[in-house]
Amino acid sequence: MSDAEVGPTTEGGGAPPDVARLRGRGCWTEAAALLAPYAAERPEVATRRAALLIERCMFTLDGWAEAEDALRTAEALARTDNERGEASCERGNLAYLVTLFGPRDRADEARAALMRSAALLEPGAPGRPLLDFRRGLVAEMLGDDATAARASYLRAHAGAEAHGDALLTSFTSGHLAGLAARGGDVAAARQGYAESLRLRVETGYLIGTAPALVALATVEPEPEAARLRAEAARLFRLLGGVPVWLAETLDAEGAA
Repeated sequence: MSDAEVGPTTEGGGAPPDVARLRGRGCWTEAAALLAPYAAERPEVATRRAALLIERCMFTLDGWAEAEDALRTAEALARTDNERGEASCERGNLAYLVTLFGPRDRADEARAALMRSAALLEPGAPGRPLLDFRRGLVAEMLGDDATAARASYLRAHAGAEAHGDALLTSFTSGHLAGLAARGGDVAAARQGYAESLRLRVETGYLIGTAPALVALATVEPEPEAARLRAEAARLFRLLGGVPVWLAETLDAEGAA
């Protein structure tokens, strides 16, 4: 498993710096607690809080019930089409992650929620690039449709750059790199993975840096690949063994 199979969650424009900082270090519970006082009345904050808890599930494979409860609260508070669309995008992401990691197949729910989000979000809405990205994830990981996935990732990539969303750009770069590697274009894959890693370092997204290092190592020659894997293992240990799904990869490569 790699983070090229998962993806980022909503941060929301103008997120308090403490929330972004905590999130980048994998302290999702603490970040969500900072938002909790406002989440009961403000739909956009409720959705952001739910997104943080869903991301925690993605990295720890735990906390599903709390994330579900937070998402239901966000869905209940949503009033405008854009608010409903953003909450529905999170619903699609949660269903996707449960299908990918959990014992239940909720692929149909994921697709339906993302389709609903597409119908609700305005064409130029800030949440559109993330929606396109998640539709790409579902196409690639649940539908094995690389062509549809690439089209969605390219739309997401362009939108993320237009909105100045560096973290989402990191994920779209990484996913496009993964498809390039799958197609045998090692040079494009190396460039995309390197860009993904650079953006994560620049944005302080420490929790996602080890997976990006591992991804880049897959297309680099030795001894550079070994150096990247060793750095990934160091970060993995520093962060307490999160993301948990990276352990198997590091152990298999003898880096942990």
